[in-house]
Amino acid sequence: MDMQATQQPVCGTRSVPRKPGKRRIPAFWVRQFHTWHWMSSAICLVGMILFAVTGITLNHAGSIEAEPQIATQEYTLPAALLETLAAVPEGAGAGTAIPPPVTEWLDKTAGVDVSGRAPEWSEIELYIPLAQPGGDGWVLIDRTTGAVVHEATDRGWIAYLNDLHKGRDTGIAWSWFIDIFAAACVIFSLTGLLLLQLHAKKRRSTWPIVGAGVAIPLFLLAFLTH
Repeated sequence: MDMQATQQPVCGTRSVPRKPGKRRIPAFWVRQFHTWHWMSSAICLVGMILFAVTGITLNHAGSIEAEPQIATQEYTLPAALLETLAAVPEGAGAGTAIPPPVTEWLDKTAGVDVSGRAPEWSEIELYIPLAQPGGDGWVLIDRTTGAVVHEATDRGWIAYLNDLHKGRDTGIAWSWFIDIFAAACVIFSLTGLLLLQLHAKKRRSTWPIVGAGVAIPLFLLAFLTH
């Protein structure tokens, strides 16, 4: 009896040759894709919800407008501070800073922080714009009589969130946040695409759905947009 014919292969000892031309992504990079994906999604979570909701409110801004609330207050600048303003040259331009004593008085008396604002000077008055998210405002000081008028406009919290979406009058800190948030969204999307590629063999609908996500906006832009 032929012993070679009766020998059975031992289970688990036979190696299956890898198919030529198939290169697998190293496990290290697969783990990195998952890590970057979930970390970027955690960073983007609140910001993405905010920008998605405000995208809807901006798209329907005409139908959800709020009635602006306008508040006006009047004061009189002390004589000593009026002399301080009078000492500012008549040809002062927009780059001329507001004298610190006047800034402190406006903060304590009118509750208005004008530090960092760009004032507009003329021979008879000082105008300080106070633009802000969701509203507007200004302070006008008569350099002759010392009359001070402060007006503040509040357009509501929806306008406030819309201005955050656009980065309107939000300052440098929020501008940096938008840039960092946008970068995190790019990382989130690219790592998501790489993970889709890794799992596409087990999910046949992956690429048709991705293709639809590309084709639908292109179709709308090409045929249904003015």
